[in-house]
Amino acid sequence: MAMVDTGAVRLHVQRIGPRAGRPATATVVLVHGLLTDSLASYYFTVAPAFAAAGLDVVMYDLRGHGRSERPARGYTLDHNIDDLEALLDRLAVSGPVHLVGNSYGGTIAFGFAARHPERAASVSLIESEPATAAWAVKLGGILDRVVTQLAHNEADAIRWISAHRGHNTARLAKGAARLARDTTLGRDIPASRVLTQAQIAAVRCPVLGLYGGDSDLAELAPRLESALPDCRTVVVPGHEHSVLVEASGTVGGHVLGLVEEVERTAGRVAAEAAG
Repeated sequence: MAMVDTGAVRLHVQRIGPRAGRPATATVVLVHGLLTDSLASYYFTVAPAFAAAGLDVVMYDLRGHGRSERPARGYTLDHNIDDLEALLDRLAVSGPVHLVGNSYGGTIAFGFAARHPERAASVSLIESEPATAAWAVKLGGILDRVVTQLAHNEADAIRWISAHRGHNTARLAKGAARLARDTTLGRDIPASRVLTQAQIAAVRCPVLGLYGGDSDLAELAPRLESALPDCRTVVVPGHEHSVLVEASGTVGGHVLGLVEEVERTAGRVAAEAAG
């Protein structure tokens, strides 16, 4: 375990890579979702396979989550993108990285790519979408329900969180309830600055969208492909929002395929330029 001080918050980070003596072929950064999620959702699913495939894998707990510091305020999307930017700087990861984001983590990853196109080699969105006005309204409704229920009946709120986070346990739901109750997260995220359609379309790196076939977000697949210049989507039948955990082999295989494809293309371009 490592704690990294970004200057604004201390973040819990885990980093794994290829076997000793084998250089990493690329860096992949894994960003988790809200409330009950943490870097553990990657550590016990796709991260080991990515490292075995030769990748440098960076995982971290978002501010307020897991073992990272929990400030009372400062939870907008921009705060989270700032954290990711500062973390990569502290870790001296300067080249383009492959960003993988689950749920809200994908929104952070896409926002980072929009802000720093030169630092994004690819973006994989797992049950996720870019930040739009509609996204902010939807997240606001979800978070308002959690916070409102906490004010009246914490037990009901915890049951609601558990039901909507699939595999997560009651213990994680209690931690999520405290996060929603004791910080400004519930107000900050819906008030976040969102992207215009032009800003979304300006993301030129390859984007992969992965959705559970039974998830409400599956309908985003065709819209995402039409909005972005280089985008492909995969819908995994029989799964909902927790597709990362329930179908980690399928999800990881598609992400790894994209990373390897991008790296092969980059290598070919570099060889042609040198030759």
